[in-house]
Amino acid sequence: MQSLKESGDLNGRRVLLRGDLDVPVVNGKVGEDYRLKALLPTLKYLLQKKAAVLILGHAGRPKGRKDVSLSLRPVVHWFSQELKEELSFLEDFPTGESSRPALAVLENLRFWPGEEGNDPDFAKKLAGLGDLFINDAFANSHRNHASMVLLPKLLPSYAGFQLEREVKELGSVLENPARPLVFILGGAKTETKVPLVAEFAKISDQVLIGGLLMFDRDLEGTPKVVFPVDAADAYDIGPQTIGLFTKIIKDAKTIVWNGPVGKWEDNRYELGTRAIAEELALLDGSKVIVGGGDTIAALSAFGLLGKMGYVSLGGGAMLEFLSAKSLPGIRAIQKP
Repeated sequence: MQSLKESGDLNGRRVLLRGDLDVPVVNGKVGEDYRLKALLPTLKYLLQKKAAVLILGHAGRPKGRKDVSLSLRPVVHWFSQELKEELSFLEDFPTGESSRPALAVLENLRFWPGEEGNDPDFAKKLAGLGDLFINDAFANSHRNHASMVLLPKLLPSYAGFQLEREVKELGSVLENPARPLVFILGGAKTETKVPLVAEFAKISDQVLIGGLLMFDRDLEGTPKVVFPVDAADAYDIGPQTIGLFTKIIKDAKTIVWNGPVGKWEDNRYELGTRAIAEELALLDGSKVIVGGGDTIAALSAFGLLGKMGYVSLGGGAMLEFLSAKSLPGIRAIQKP
């Protein structure tokens, strides 16, 4: 994987920057913006090097190009305010080089079926807009989509700064981590997490289970997996489990957390997730990695996000990287 700093002279070069632009929009304005902020170091570096940058990304799961609620126009406004510089917004592919702005955002890639369809012709169309490609979208790097796995094969390709950091931080969990190593898995998306529990049990000392996973009986008997011993109305782990989990966390040297352990959005069932968050915030000398949109939303609501050791931008991508040690989007930018 080549770093952006190995890309040579960027003056005047047309750079396609794949970012993670899938952020919540409320009343036409960007809400939680940590993903956009994470793209700024790479973007500012490119601008300092006088590159012409076209930012690529997606939002949500649109149903065709008429789904205006998922347009990237609010993201363009956010970048314009943050950079104090006007960004152009391309609702469609530019028809000629003269129409290609020096700094712009292309509309939601998923408005074109070729993106999720991993269409080679769509990838070629994107490649025609640039001279080189930068992947700084770790959270989407587990997707076999055109901009992630086909486009990098058509242009000189490099890793952005955030992607590099994700690989370094998550890689440290796989390469001789300080032990005990504890995984905490919760959330509502059980279909993606159930198959990974046994994988994480192989590399960790204990896996603490919460959220909807605690009702999955197929996981019972899996070595090193710790189930709740009580629950609060089936929407949260109970007080005995909070005591058990926090004791394990206190003794851990490396902790990876993905997914709230209860329905934290309802303050009647936030106690378990809050207790784990507060315990992690107090740890001194232990490596803490958290990830997943719901986990980050909870930590942000509790005012504890800034007290976590490392916040991964990936949810599913984070878990898949830790189980497979790489991702399709990362492999696509590696040297043959």
